[in-house]
Amino acid sequence: MILLQQSRKILATFLLIGVLMITTACGSTSTMSQVNRSTTPSTIGRDVTYAELERGNTPGGQTFGNWVVQASQGLVQDAFVRDNNKLGVVISPKVRPNEVRPLAKSLVQGFHKNFPKQDLKVLIYAPDKQLILTTEYDTQTNQVKYT
Repeated sequence: MILLQQSRKILATFLLIGVLMITTACGSTSTMSQVNRSTTPSTIGRDVTYAELERGNTPGGQTFGNWVVQASQGLVQDAFVRDNNKLGVVISPKVRPNEVRPLAKSLVQGFHKNFPKQDLKVLIYAPDKQLILTTEYDTQTNQVKYT
């Protein structure tokens, strides 16, 4: 029974990685890549909820943050994007420790597709909101660094 559960979790992780890679490769990036980095919402309407505000401090960031949570199929509980170059995600308890790094790599690849030409940082938080992994993408070297 435990083997079946572990297999299912591993399969779900690889499925998420595949979905993130395919969706970002095939998706339209024109609206997100054209967003000005310095643009912040000047006013917050009454119809914007707190959760929506926290997903991103730019329209493109908010859209990407919402997409990450929806596309993750329960592996990501929450996500936020700041200044179109920093993505923070809170993973669910379903994600095993050995699945965190592949998930972070997939997220940084998708993040780079949507926000090209800038150094990026992906912060992975445990379900208890403790930082467990930082992934940095350097555009000059095209290298991913884990800390």
